This record gives sequence, C-alpha cells and structure tokens, in this order.
Amino acid sequence: MWKMMDFEEEEEAAQLINSDMRELSVAANKLAQHAIKLGGLGSGVSFFGLIAALAAIYLLILDRTNWKTNILTALLIPYIFFSLPSFIFHVFRGDIGKWIAAVAVVLRLFFPRHFPNWLELPAALVLLIVVAPSLLASKFRDDIVGVIVCLIIACYLLQEHVRASGGFRNAFTKANGLSNTIGIVLLLVYPIWVLVGIVF
Repeated sequence: MWKMMDFEEEEEAAQLINSDMRELSVAANKLAQHAIKLGGLGSGVSFFGLIAALAAIYLLILDRTNWKTNILTALLIPYIFFSLPSFIFHVFRGDIGKWIAAVAVVLRLFFPRHFPNWLELPAALVLLIVVAPSLLASKFRDDIVGVIVCLIIACYLLQEHVRASGGFRNAFTKANGLSNTIGIVLLLVYPIWVLVGIVF
C-alpha cells in the first residue's frame, strides 16, 4: 500500500516537473524572441557599437606597441566616429571634446617635439567629432550610411590583415596575428548586427 502511494506521488511529482520545464522552455523562447527584437531595434545596437569602438581602440593601441601591423589604422578613426554610442559621442562633441581638441592643437602647433606620435590619431578622432558638420554627425551617423561605412572598413581591414598574415590559417594561429584577427572580427559584429536588425 505504501509503495503504491510513493509510486503515485513520484509520478505526480515527475509530471509537475515536466510541466514546469515545458513552461520554462516556452518562457525562455519568448524571452529570446523579444530580446532579439529589442536588441535589433536599439539597446543591442548601442552595446555592439560600444564593443566595436573598444575593439577599434584596442587595434589602435596594438598598432602603437610592439605588435605593429601593416594594416591602415587611420581607417579606424572614421570607424570609431560612426560606431561610437551616442551618449559618448555627444560628450566628446560638447565642451569636453572642444577643450581636448584645443589642447591638442596648441600642443601640436607650439610644442611639436613634445607632442607624442601615439597621440596623433586620438587627437584626430576628437577633432573629427568636434568639427564634423551636423549632417555627418547626426544624420549619417545614425543612418544606414554610417553602418555601411563601418562594414566596408571592417571588411577591408580583415582582408588586408589576412593578406599580410599569409592566409586565414596564419591569421588565426600566429600570436600577434590572432590578437589582431580577434579585434578585426569584433569590428564586423556591429555593422552586421545593425544590418540584420534592419532586414528583420
């Protein structure tokens, strides 16, 4: 008698667990669908834009250290310009960016020997953000034009890096090639995510 009741209770508990697991599966599926829609529309774009901008800054730093590459790192400046999230972009477009740009110009003009080479590209980025016309800074940055520019730059840099490394295998196996490859692949994530969000 007791064994029969234990068996029925276990079977009932197993059915409850299975029912709960099905409900959790349905809820997780709905959550994933909503997250993909939400991510494609806004929050994912700014997150991946930040990741892409950080990857571009990482590649700039790598190029200025002993991990020098043959890639055209000046292309990273317009990439950062178009991929930087709006809240950071507007901080640099305001008074903070104007002060940084003014100090950089004064140092470059009056103290060229004391202006380090590694500051050239970051100073150019801040100057570009500060002096960019409104059409470029607001319309093209938040439009498909900026995404396509980022995609073209990322594809070009990846192609040049693979060619300089001697093929895909070397790009993913050599020590300095791997770190650059990871950075360049991260550059591709942002424009692809935005384009997928636009299409779907």
